Amino acid sequence: MMKNVLKINPKDNVWVALQNIMKGATVSIGNEQVTAIEDIAAKHKIYPTAFKKGASIFMYGVLVGKLTKDVEAGARMTTDNLNHAAEPFAFQPYNYTWQAPDISKFQDKTFNGYHRADGRVGTANYWLFIPTVFCENRNLDVIKEALHNELGYEVSNQYKQYTQQLLAAYREGKDISMPIHLATTPKKGRVFENIDGIKFLNHQGGCGGIRQDSAVLSKLLAAYADHPNVAGITVLSLGCQHLQSSEFEKEIKAHNPNFNKPLLIFEQQQSKSEPELLAGAIQSTFKGLIEANKLNRAPAPLSKLCIGVKCGGSDGFSGISANPAVGYCADLVVALGGQILLAEFPELCGVEQELINRTIEPAAAKKFIQLMTTYNDAALKVGSGFHMNPSPGNIKDGLITDAIKSAGAAKKGGNAPIVDVLDYTEPAVKAGLHLVCTPGNDVEATTGKAASGATLILFTTGLGTPTGNPVCPTIKVSSNSALAKRMADIIDIDTGPIIDGEKTIEQMGEEILAYCIKAASGEVTPKAVLLNQDDFIPWKRGVSL
Repeated sequence: MMKNVLKINPKDNVWVALQNIMKGATVSIGNEQVTAIEDIAAKHKIYPTAFKKGASIFMYGVLVGKLTKDVEAGARMTTDNLNHAAEPFAFQPYNYTWQAPDISKFQDKTFNGYHRADGRVGTANYWLFIPTVFCENRNLDVIKEALHNELGYEVSNQYKQYTQQLLAAYREGKDISMPIHLATTPKKGRVFENIDGIKFLNHQGGCGGIRQDSAVLSKLLAAYADHPNVAGITVLSLGCQHLQSSEFEKEIKAHNPNFNKPLLIFEQQQSKSEPELLAGAIQSTFKGLIEANKLNRAPAPLSKLCIGVKCGGSDGFSGISANPAVGYCADLVVALGGQILLAEFPELCGVEQELINRTIEPAAAKKFIQLMTTYNDAALKVGSGFHMNPSPGNIKDGLITDAIKSAGAAKKGGNAPIVDVLDYTEPAVKAGLHLVCTPGNDVEATTGKAASGATLILFTTGLGTPTGNPVCPTIKVSSNSALAKRMADIIDIDTGPIIDGEKTIEQMGEEILAYCIKAASGEVTPKAVLLNQDDFIPWKRGVSL
């Protein structure tokens, strides 16, 4: 039976409303009970006792805010009565112990992936087009239209047909507001069955700005070129830009000295004409696709999985359903010898000490402190800060302070020890849980996770978001069943049964891992992939929350 309120941690002094609570209704946990003095929507928090101004409020067992005014028992937590607050953090010697989950259901399982020469295993096989400068974006668009249309990678555009129906109705003098049903047409079959897609990393960098921006972009693009889900790369360069092709090649070799994938580079200022440039790039890529298509999927142990965990469009249920379920899946992957990447540093605010205490190497813990401090200081200098991270949508659905959002967001990383801390674009090379420095911004974060080697991304959401990634299949996990039904076109997994009391976090975590194995094997295709949601935004290392 579904409860109406939840106390997440024994230290907490607020409760989460799991259902709408009407004014005058009495709710209880154990021997404690309180009568709501106002309507409290599901996902929001109720104060079970009266508190004085300045009182510390705890959720998930950590400080998440301080009261700005006195509140009565039964009142709702709001931005009017609570401000963000978080405990200070520092390095301290700590021996963290962890009880790994039971992996007996998965220890003999494999996934069918693409084996690369360096021992890594991809969950997909993509050909990648990279511009070294934004000037080549238009040429990439021309190539994309040609290759996607003819090789079977275009998403059926039912809205062209919809527009045609509207146009016909208009010409016939009919009311265009009448119901018009969308008709779909099947996509062409793939010419290259073992090529999962041809992807294009359009961006706005490579020249202008400052040289450091181009240097960071070069590292990012090199990481994508070396990604285990990438079979080959075609590069378009203008010729005069900051990010020179020669520097990009050096960055690839620095990232992986044994890099041996096809790398096709075309300089427009060295070509006779634009048509010659584009035709040459298409022809050479076509030859590369013929060779890349010869690689077949083959069994690989689950220790070869590298999964990024991300949340976006979060709500008040994210931290008690989707994120903990993904966190249990993460613990299973770590116990199986795989890699997990937890990023979004602005959304680790308030749980820093716990993460520091879980970090195995002192040098890595100190690196985390330095990255967090420098990042937040940069935001504070321009009048912002991690405390300003929650979006209007987050706040509307119960995430009142950044510490509340962060404490729930951190749950998707599970409870395993932290084996390494990575700066932006640094690759994950150890087995286990990693912290990766990225913004909380959905696309900047997923872009950074893929750069560090994620071959799948588990993306939790309570409000819904269509974010995907060009080279890393992105799996959407809903925190509540209402969202899963309303936005079924983008949601892959529904963890709402946890809220309803129908399933446990552990059961959902196992279901998520089972889905990941199928997705990694090409047996199921996440909806973000089906819809070609190939979002890619490089982080310039400026202030982005």
